[in-house]
Amino acid sequence: MRALLLVLLAPVLTVSAQARPSTAAAGQALEARAAAPSSDDTFASNVGSVTIGGTEVKYRSTTGRLTLRHPNGKARGHFFFVAYTREGMDPKTRPITFSYNGGPGSPGIWLHMGLMGPRRVAMGGDGFQPAPPYQLVDNDQSPLDVTDIVMIDPVNTGFSRPAEGEPASQFTGVRGDIESVSEFIRLYLMRFDRWRSPKYLLGESYGTMRSAGVAEELQNRHGIELNGIVLVSSILDYQSKGYVAGNDYPYANFLPSYTASAWYHKKLPADLQAMPLAKAVDESRQFAFGDYLSALVKGNRLTAAERRAVATKVARYSGLSVEYIEQANLRVSDSRFRKELLRDRGVMIGRLDGRYTALDADDAGETQEFDPSNHALSGPYTALFLDYVKRDLGYQTELPYFTSGQVQPWSYMPFQNRYLNLVESLRSTMARNPFLKVLVANGYYDFATPFGGTEYTFDHLGYEPTYKDRVKLTYYEGGHMMYIVPNLLRQLKKDIASFIEGSRGPTA
Repeated sequence: MRALLLVLLAPVLTVSAQARPSTAAAGQALEARAAAPSSDDTFASNVGSVTIGGTEVKYRSTTGRLTLRHPNGKARGHFFFVAYTREGMDPKTRPITFSYNGGPGSPGIWLHMGLMGPRRVAMGGDGFQPAPPYQLVDNDQSPLDVTDIVMIDPVNTGFSRPAEGEPASQFTGVRGDIESVSEFIRLYLMRFDRWRSPKYLLGESYGTMRSAGVAEELQNRHGIELNGIVLVSSILDYQSKGYVAGNDYPYANFLPSYTASAWYHKKLPADLQAMPLAKAVDESRQFAFGDYLSALVKGNRLTAAERRAVATKVARYSGLSVEYIEQANLRVSDSRFRKELLRDRGVMIGRLDGRYTALDADDAGETQEFDPSNHALSGPYTALFLDYVKRDLGYQTELPYFTSGQVQPWSYMPFQNRYLNLVESLRSTMARNPFLKVLVANGYYDFATPFGGTEYTFDHLGYEPTYKDRVKLTYYEGGHMMYIVPNLLRQLKKDIASFIEGSRGPTA
């Protein structure tokens, strides 16, 4: 199955400390080797310019790979990256943002060519699939005017690979992924002399899970403090969307997303349909985390009258029939919703973006043949990125570019047997760094990482006011990759720029 930004759902344990190399000598030896260029490292460098906000931004691109090593100096993995640094800026005060996508198993291509880089893929109207041949255009909304950018492909995604003879399993798991991405960031700061720069992480989907772990790892293992973290389409707690018997939270978490997509497809009652999207969603949110969640908790203690009343309300906010809600025991999964909402029109809706529709294999089942919002991006992004790397960035390789699925089986050791949850990693990092701020970008039509689940997660991040004060949630009338819609790209860029300017610290 092809999945660009698949968010895995598996029972896994909360992150805890892992054994570290214990000898100071080994660490010093590794530092010394990392500080010197490696014969395994290859770079291509070019200069370019892009107009952002009416101002020409001249930049240098550095494309290549950095080699991670064992304490004995033996290569263990090669990280492919593309860095953009604005010319004529002081690296001591110039922010730098390390960015990646999720999966696990996705390279940074989607953020790179949709939001971050100086060139982007031109999608069709409102971000829908364009007709081939595809076009690459200047990205006048890149955050390159306010921050340098390093796009990262974790090992076994994109062009990144384990070193010859090295097992991929040391990278393809929760802890290995966190440790290796953190080590890459440390190595990059060392190699390119960016220790004094204001530092940021920007991850999407599972990349937000990674960001929580990397922030903790950088702080605890490497003494590296961040100014800010941007979470695009966030998930930090798999329980928020984990459908298992006895876990009723996902049904409440998803209901506001149902309302948003039903509103978009004009399936809501007339009074709700006439409201602005945010107002309709807010009414749904109040019900979802009030009477609906209370009713789900009661289980079979609900009376027939209570059950019917709740089903009627769920139908109101989902666009589905009362009868269907009752048949589902008041609990409609998002996969069922995507199949059922427009069944009368003979189409399904997308998972990454509920605005998308497509014909399914049939109109009878409960599962989708494919995700139309996923499939729409694969062709344009892959073809244009591979051409861009060779023509514009000057990087030559014949390696296949892994866009998904090359990290399986993904190891949750030693965190198996309950839901993966890195909320505590983020909270503890913020507790130790009182200046760390977080920006969370949510798409209303996103079923991969529903915004209701994100709200629930951040409602439980920490109970002292300082945590809430340092987190900002923003919302966009798009899906998982809201930036594919031009006006939402402008909105997201504006929010990111404001966030960086407000958290970068002293400028002199």
